[in-house]
Formats: sequence, structure tokens, C-alpha cells
Amino acid sequence: MFLKRLFYPFIMVSLFVACSSDDNGAEMPDPIATCDDNQQNGDETGVDCGGSCTPCETAIENPDSYTFERNGESTVSFDGQTTRLLMGDEILAAFMDNTSTVEKLNAMFAHIEGEADFENADLNASDKNIRSKTAASADYFASNATNQALIRADFDLWINNQVTDVYPNWEVAAVAGSAGQISDGSSTRYISAMGLEYNQLFNKGLIGALTADQALNNYLSPAILDEGDNRANNDAGTVEEGKTYTKMEHKWDEAYGYVYGLNADATDPNADLGADSFLNKYIGRVESDDDFAGIADEIFEAFKLGRAAIVAQKYDVRDEQAEIIREKISEIIGIRSVYYLQQGKNALDQETPDFGGAFHDFSEGYGFIYSLQFTRKPGTEEPYFTKAEVDAFLVDLMDDGENGLWDVTGETLDAISEAIAERFDFTVEQAGS
Repeated sequence: MFLKRLFYPFIMVSLFVACSSDDNGAEMPDPIATCDDNQQNGDETGVDCGGSCTPCETAIENPDSYTFERNGESTVSFDGQTTRLLMGDEILAAFMDNTSTVEKLNAMFAHIEGEADFENADLNASDKNIRSKTAASADYFASNATNQALIRADFDLWINNQVTDVYPNWEVAAVAGSAGQISDGSSTRYISAMGLEYNQLFNKGLIGALTADQALNNYLSPAILDEGDNRANNDAGTVEEGKTYTKMEHKWDEAYGYVYGLNADATDPNADLGADSFLNKYIGRVESDDDFAGIADEIFEAFKLGRAAIVAQKYDVRDEQAEIIREKISEIIGIRSVYYLQQGKNALDQETPDFGGAFHDFSEGYGFIYSLQFTRKPGTEEPYFTKAEVDAFLVDLMDDGENGLWDVTGETLDAISEAIAERFDFTVEQAGS
């Protein structure tokens, strides 16, 4: 059954810290804790508490909204993440303009400050771009330039194939083995010879390679949060020059921005989930499924409490909330992977197969499966699925026949779905409905 966590206005967190000391290997006498002298001594971890005394307790209030201030000014900032989400939306629109060129799409993806790549002049003036943050997390790619290059090459390839394979056949009816357009009853889809919508691969691939990777494996990582003097400065309340926030506060907010950066009211984002084309949209989609209702609150509550813990300098609580966020956002990606495979299977199982609808679902599923390599298993530094496992899934999806998705079988779709669901705390039936 899908587990639901309950959040209360505050939580009580018991902190246990063991202390030890040595002096060149010589044994030291056991420390003596008095527990009632209003001083921290012996093996106490706080004043008259912890160690051999009564456990220390500290209450951290989880605020009603993502609102944090210092001296009456907001300390929350994630402008860079909002910028990249807006850039992503414009790139996706350009994918569906068959006059776009490889050069134009590449320039949007790897934007250079001052270049007129976007409709939005503020984006043109920005020094941000998406490509530099794709597969760029500290935990997964700081020492893995090989996989980083391979992943970025996939996005480059999808851009190239959209222009050179799909655009020339924009007005041609697609058939097995030939690119073109195909209807799903309500929309016209533009697919490759193998049935893939490259705009969907690019879109859903960025959910993992950009938004999830940056949030889960970069900004929520102790390697970033505690980098350099971050913890000491946060303890001292030392803010960044010219800013209202400490560096640790800002790094947590940047993770938040990749999830909620385009919501109308980012202090209360669950009021309008679906504000972007990336994680936010699909948190809303999964939340609307009765089998997973409550997951949006779990993610939001963990973001709020983790930020409050940073303010309270309770870093164990911060890290516990980061683990919740990693688990739940990873589940979103896993759930939608299975959902789209099963929806596509249903479209093909109709008396008159809906190939347009199926290929659209499969393309979205392809992108979500691709994103599984950027998920994060709680308590580990590993994804739920490695790049090799993800690559194998995608090969299986496309190799039931020479025409790719035109030939995919229900057995293949079920096998991949079962393998994904098995790693998570849900069933194919729950995710696929």
C-alpha cells in the first residue's frame, strides 16, 4: 500500500550524539555527566541532556507557507531556477515550430548571455542556460564526465533528429518506418520513423537530467549545503554579501526553485500545481491519482521543514527532509514511467488501435524512463536505476521489430513496467490507471 506521512504543526526531534576522545591511544576515564547543574559537561550533547542524561529535545515549527525572513526581508531566492524553467518552456515551443533550425535550438539550449535566442528579452539578457546544468549535479557527475558527455549528447541528438528527420516530413502521413504526422483523435503528433516524438523525449528527459538531478543530487546534497564554511556561516547567521540569506539557505531554495519556480505563489505552490512543463506539472498529475493522493503535500511539507531546520541549525532534521524529498520526487518519475507505458498499451489494445495516442504515451514514457537514472534512493548515493539499466530498458522498448514502437508488444511493456514498479513502493496497477 502507498504510505502516507502525516505532518503536524511541529515535530519533536530527539538528537543522540555519541562522543569519544583519545590521547595517543591511551584510555581515558569515562566522562561524568551531572545532568542537573545547568552546564554541558561529561558526555552531554546539550545542557543537562543527551549522552547518559535524558535525551535532548528541540521543537522545530513547520511554517504554514514557504515564507522565511530576516530583519523583515524575505530570505528566499531562486531566480536562476525560474529563468531556466522559462527557457525550457520556450525551447519546447520551438521544437514544435518546423521552421526552427538545429542552430536555433542548440543556441537556446546552450544560451550565451546577450544573444537573442528567446522571445523573452529577460532570458536573452541572462547568463544562465540549460545545457550547462544538464547532468551536472555534484553527487552524480562531479567525477563522471563520461556519462555527463553521453547524456548531453542525447539531448543534442534529439534536437538534430527533430530537425533533420521529423521537420522534412511535417505534412506527410507517418507509416511504419517513415517519419511524419499522425493523429491521436484530438491532436496531431509528429513522430520519427520509429514512432518517437523527440519533443517529448527532450521534455521528459529534462525532468530528470535538469530538474530532478539539480534538486535531488546537487542542491539538497550535503556536499553543496555544507560546502566550505557554509555550516559555520549559517550557525553565525552570516549572510552572503549584499543578500539577505546565508549560502546554505540559498542552496536549499535553489532546489525548491527547480520544483516550484513558476508557481503563481511560490509560498503556497500546491494551489496551482502544473505551473510548468517539468516536475511541477507531474507532481500535480500524480497527486490527482487516488492511489497517490497526498504525495504533493509530503514533498512540500518536507521542503518547508527542511528550510526551517536550516534556520534552526538542526542539520539532521534538514537531511531527513531531503531524504523524503528524494524518495517522493523519485517516485513521481517512476510512477509516470509505468503510467505512460500502460496507457500506450491500452491505446493499442483497442479494437481499432490508436497508434497516435500510443506513440505519444510511449514517447512520454521513454523520457520518464530516461529520467530514472537521475532519481535517488533514500539513504544512498545511488539512483533507483543505473544508466546501464535505463539504457537496457530503452533498447527493449524499441527492439521488438525493425520499426520500433510500431512493433512493441504488450509483453515488453508489462515486463518493463513490472521491473520499474518492483523498485518502488507501488504496483503496476496503481501507477498504470
